[in-house]
Amino acid sequence: MNQASVPAVAAVELVGIRKSFPNASGNVQALDDVSLSVEQGEFFALLGPNGAGKTTLISILAGLTKADSGSACVMGFNTVHEYRDARTNLGVVPQELVFDPFFTVRETLELQAKYYGVKNASAWIDEILEHLDLTSKAKANMRALSGGMKRRVLVGQALVHKPPVIVLDEPTAGVDVELRQNLWSFIKRLNSEGHTIILTTHYLEEAEALCQRVAMLKNGKVVALDTTANLLRGMSGITVQISADATPPAWVSRGGMQASGAFGYTLSGYAELESLLAAYREANIVVKEMKLGEADLEQAFLKLTSRSAEIIS
Repeated sequence: MNQASVPAVAAVELVGIRKSFPNASGNVQALDDVSLSVEQGEFFALLGPNGAGKTTLISILAGLTKADSGSACVMGFNTVHEYRDARTNLGVVPQELVFDPFFTVRETLELQAKYYGVKNASAWIDEILEHLDLTSKAKANMRALSGGMKRRVLVGQALVHKPPVIVLDEPTAGVDVELRQNLWSFIKRLNSEGHTIILTTHYLEEAEALCQRVAMLKNGKVVALDTTANLLRGMSGITVQISADATPPAWVSRGGMQASGAFGYTLSGYAELESLLAAYREANIVVKEMKLGEADLEQAFLKLTSRSAEIIS
């Protein structure tokens, strides 16, 4: 008699997470009933504008912040009641450049390995240093490194105990293009070996190229949770980016400011494009540059997280 297979536990399980913080005018609801599940082996994107609640959610997952209500689990371990096991199964690369100025790069990684009880870590540390282009800096003191180099070490610290779940919170912010390519090659290899990757990034082309599923947050709520392909499939028509000194008032709610400084729109077709350009002419707004393209994840992001006159930074 065949026994029914036991479903694999989710890599990350969030159920009804709520968190608020006090301020001068009362409480700010950072997270409002957030529930989502990330399966083992996924490459998952967590996106949203500044203040959407992404970093708060990661802090709860890492056990650094306690939710007001709800539960968070890593590989089946509750982040509050089974903190030691949950934290051992998780590696986090934070946004902030947090480091100990008294140690070299290699000493920093060796201490991190010992913190997690990892033995015989020398060969793996050598591999991390090589893939993050830190071999030449292994004996350098942390305080002597540039911001980009410090961020590489943070990535190494998150990986040194080979956690099954890796959270990357804006990992390529402030680093050069070559490192970004090397880092993603390394991370994709880890994902192919079974590691679950959760990514937050403002480089939406990275999320589009790397991630199978996407959750989008706005004002502490999940406003979209789907595969990348389905989100893009729902964006029909064409996209247009217009660089100008202003935007026709009637069209402000139809688009949003992009990282490039251009205003982006998603249109049903070229007939609607003519209406848009006519609005610019009637408002005497000179179009300095215009780019056309197919809908991408950035347009889906703007559509789902922007409201009238809101600028995504």
